[in-house]
Amino acid sequence: MSVNRNLPPRMKPIAARKSAILCVLDIGTSKIACLIARLAPSDPSEALPGRTHRCRILGIGHQRSRGMKGGTVVDMEAAEQAIRHVVDAAERMAGVEVESVIVNMTGGRLGSQLYSAKISVGGRTVSDPDIHRVLEAATATKARQGRAVLHSLPTGCSLDGTRGIRDPRGMIGDELGADLHVVSCEAAAARNLMLAIERCHLKIEVMVATPYAAGLSALVDDEAELGAAIIDMGGGTTSVGVFSEGRLVHVDAIAVGGNHVTTDVARGLTTRLADAERLKTLYGSCIGAASDEREMIDVAHVGEDGDHPNHLPKSQLTRIIKPRVEEILELVRDRLKAAGYAAHAGRRLVLTGGASQLTGAADLARAIISQQVRIGRPLGIHGLPESAKSPAFAAAVGLLVYPQVAGIEHFEPRRSGMAVAGGADGYVARVGRWLRENF
Repeated sequence: MSVNRNLPPRMKPIAARKSAILCVLDIGTSKIACLIARLAPSDPSEALPGRTHRCRILGIGHQRSRGMKGGTVVDMEAAEQAIRHVVDAAERMAGVEVESVIVNMTGGRLGSQLYSAKISVGGRTVSDPDIHRVLEAATATKARQGRAVLHSLPTGCSLDGTRGIRDPRGMIGDELGADLHVVSCEAAAARNLMLAIERCHLKIEVMVATPYAAGLSALVDDEAELGAAIIDMGGGTTSVGVFSEGRLVHVDAIAVGGNHVTTDVARGLTTRLADAERLKTLYGSCIGAASDEREMIDVAHVGEDGDHPNHLPKSQLTRIIKPRVEEILELVRDRLKAAGYAAHAGRRLVLTGGASQLTGAADLARAIISQQVRIGRPLGIHGLPESAKSPAFAAAVGLLVYPQVAGIEHFEPRRSGMAVAGGADGYVARVGRWLRENF
């Protein structure tokens, strides 16, 4: 099956009064999860007023990831098999057959660009065509070579120098301005992830940046409005999203995550990776305690008989884990400071992702980045099993929230993306041109 070159796909927002069944895929370095859910219209919630639908989980499947490294595909066959297994498990539980999925993007060096534009409105009332025109002007700057645009989010408007206008329609002025936040990733990484999914005979509805999805799931409205940073600590990557005035204003990612902690433990204690992961999960901590020197843990060294493990103090494990988690948080702090968003992280910091569940991760973040830190969990979802009510599933649940907010994005109409077999004058392109000219 050939990969869709019109990447990444765009999604129409779900109608406020329409029910729908959605399937989402959270494809990470350490786990792959599939959620199938029914979205039903609801009255606006006081806690989560941005959402238009109630969400109930119908089916869930998750397993250890294969064929992925740093959030990107490195083994197509292994990735395809893992995707097939989790989708099949979710389909069996939900009793439905999946044809299309919403997927996240963690790797591919996520990044942000901010664009601004101004147009003249000649002292008359601002209308919808004016807003469309200024946003078109803001998107006139093309994405850098080799980058694929994931999101194009208007972050604010100005009228005659007055900034912070949410909706300028109906207002009078001479000059209308708009700011646009564009989130992009490496096109090759997006293309290979799409190919792995399409090989499973699944259509991709849309690709969502992981920190955006995690923020939609774990942030309450006041946090997103007043300013907050969300750090999604995954297995192979740690991604960051900054929210302000209810909008995503910055995205970044570093290629270090929980798997690097596991590797450090395996090397430091000369044990197998599987045993290192078990030790990290059961006893791992980012902060030391007075009892750690006395508390002993059993460690089977590589190549030795597991029936005669070595006894080591728990403090030795902590001394291996803490420096790596400190490094991750310091890298995030420095990247936020360089981008000019340190103040947003200082107001509120929310940790999600599997690696954020390490004991003491929040305490370390308080010491390094911000005093206002909490662990973020999926909010406002019904039917989620207890095992999935954890920070590790924040991004997956956020993918279910995304269709409710997809309408705020702005994209240029694609003029050549529909051409197939025959270049720009292919059959589908000719049909599309005929429809536009006659209707």
